[in-house]
Amino acid sequence: MDLRSNIFAGLELERNAELRDDAEWANAQHTDPRARFLLLGADGAAGRRALFDKERGTLRLLDVGERRSLAGESSVIYLGADAAGPLFALPIDADGDARVARELAADYIDLRSAGTRLSAFQSGLFAYARALAHWQARTRWCSACGAPLQLVALGHRGKCTNAQCASEHFPRVDPAMIVIVSWQDRCLLGRQASWGDNRWSTLAGFIEPGESLEDAVRREVYEEAGVRVGACEYHSSQPWPFPSALMLGFCAEAVDASIRVGCELSDARWFSAAEIIDGIASGGLVLPPKLSVSHELIAHWLRSHAGVELGALVATDAWATPRG
Repeated sequence: MDLRSNIFAGLELERNAELRDDAEWANAQHTDPRARFLLLGADGAAGRRALFDKERGTLRLLDVGERRSLAGESSVIYLGADAAGPLFALPIDADGDARVARELAADYIDLRSAGTRLSAFQSGLFAYARALAHWQARTRWCSACGAPLQLVALGHRGKCTNAQCASEHFPRVDPAMIVIVSWQDRCLLGRQASWGDNRWSTLAGFIEPGESLEDAVRREVYEEAGVRVGACEYHSSQPWPFPSALMLGFCAEAVDASIRVGCELSDARWFSAAEIIDGIASGGLVLPPKLSVSHELIAHWLRSHAGVELGALVATDAWATPRG
C-alpha cells in the first residue's frame, strides 16, 4: 500500500466526536489533571502563532496548573486525546500572549515554520487548533437570523440562541483541488505575476457548488491555462488552514498540448523532467516548498517519469512563501 502523508496530515489523535455532546464526559475532560493546553497567541499578520520552546524545538504545552495561573478561565477548545490525556487549544489576546511568553521564557512559532520544523504530530495539532480558533473567531452570529451563537460540543459546533431558529453551524472547510497535469513526457506548471522570479507551481482552484472533484480539475485547468484535461486520478489530500482550505491533490492527463493562459496566471508552460532537474540546479526554476502538497505532486511526477527524487535535488527552500 502506498501511504502518502503530507505536512499537517496524518494527525494520530482520538477526536472523540461522538462524545462531545455528553456533558458528564466533557466535564471529565476539562477536569482531567493530565490535560494539556496548546496556547495560541493573538491573531496577527501570520495568523495565530503557537507557544514554542526554542531550546527543545517543540510546542510549549501548558499543564493544568500553568493554564490556571497564566490564563485563568479563558475559554478552551477540545482537540482530542492521545495516550497522555486530553488536549485543548487555548486562544488568548495580545496582552496575554506576551505575558505568558515572558513568564515561561518561551517564544512563538507561526504555522508555516511549524510545518517543516516540528514533528508531524505537533504540526498537525497546531494546524487543527488554529483552524478551529479561526472558525470560532469569525462565526459569532447566526447566518440564518442574525442572533448570537452559543458554542457547544466542546467548541466544535455553534447553536443559534434564537429558539425559533435554532440553526446549527459547523466549522468551515473550503475544498480546493490542486493538480499535476501530464502531456506525454512533460508536466504543466504555471506562475502568478505576484510571485518571485522563477517560481513555478502546479495549478489549483476552489471547488464550486454542484461540481465533482474531477469536474473542478478539468474546469480550473482550462480556465487558468486553456489546457483540456481528460483522465484524472486522486493522489492525496492536505489540510491547509490558511485559513480553512482542504487541498485535494490529483494527477491528470491532458488531451493535447495547447496552452492559452487565462487571467489568473501570468504564464504557463510544459516542463520535461530534464528541464526541471537542470532548472533546479541552475537556480532558474524554483518550486513550491515541501510544506505544500504541490511539492509532493511534482515529486511524484518526477519520480514516475525520471526515477529522480525531488528531495535530492533541492538543498534549501528557495521559495519565499507569503505569510498567512
